[in-house]
Amino acid sequence: MSKFIEKNFALLAILFSIIAMIYPESFTWAKPHIPKFLGIIMFGMGITLKFSDFKGVWKNKKLIVAGIIMQYTIMPMLAVIISLILNLPKELMAGMIIVGACPSGTASNVISYMGKANLALSVTLTLCTTLLAPILTPLIIYTILSHKITIPFWSMVYSIFWIVLFPLIDGLIIRHFLYNRIKKIIPVFPSISIICIVILIACIVGLNQKLLLTLPLLIFMAVILHNGWGLGLGYFIAKLLKAGEAEARTLAFKVGLQNSGLGVSLASQFFTASTALPSTIFSLWHNISGVILAKWWAKKKITETAAPVIQATND
Repeated sequence: MSKFIEKNFALLAILFSIIAMIYPESFTWAKPHIPKFLGIIMFGMGITLKFSDFKGVWKNKKLIVAGIIMQYTIMPMLAVIISLILNLPKELMAGMIIVGACPSGTASNVISYMGKANLALSVTLTLCTTLLAPILTPLIIYTILSHKITIPFWSMVYSIFWIVLFPLIDGLIIRHFLYNRIKKIIPVFPSISIICIVILIACIVGLNQKLLLTLPLLIFMAVILHNGWGLGLGYFIAKLLKAGEAEARTLAFKVGLQNSGLGVSLASQFFTASTALPSTIFSLWHNISGVILAKWWAKKKITETAAPVIQATND
């Protein structure tokens, strides 16, 4: 069953999204429970890792710094370039810039796992970029759009701790002390994380059903280009920095897969409903494209010894 779920992540995301479009109430119930689902996702990732996995990541601090810089430069610049090329209306361009200025998404950790990337590096970059989001995301949006927004810093830190860090550490500790007892069920946790992500995608689709029904083809094309170029540039710039294959895959996912949920929230709060459209579409599309790329990469063997791949069943 676990292998079936991992193999059909993209198909399940599309299927659940279609159901959500037809029967929104089937998944909108999940809205109050979004933080819990995100916590389960991070717990599932934590339990597939070991504390020792982070030693190798910390030794390569330059790659962490590079990943953070790439996260907050590539996607905002791509948003502006693509919007100008496609001549998007101002509110949609603003929406593209908002999602581009967001940190990497939680789901990118699951997709990194599926794509045999460096999961410890992925988790580290998720924490770093999210911690910086209350400062850098508003700064980028103001610099480009001259529109002031506020993200409460301590509120974000509080959320990061309980939604990302606490369940992640719980998973690490439980694996460390109870590995022999739980080693048979550890491979199930990535599938549980996938189910949670699929439900969250369907929930977002259901909540934005009316908006999605007015979906212009142009904005969908813009989101595909934004996500695709983000993935590609993240990978190739990492290679230029002489990163190993697993690390290059990680940076591709961290750059190309955004925290679109934050984008929807900011666009809805500070702009118009149509400004939230790029983040809404991004939420669905980047999971589909990310999973397709992860499955393709998973079939290719990594030969670099400097690029460790996290395996759920090894200790």
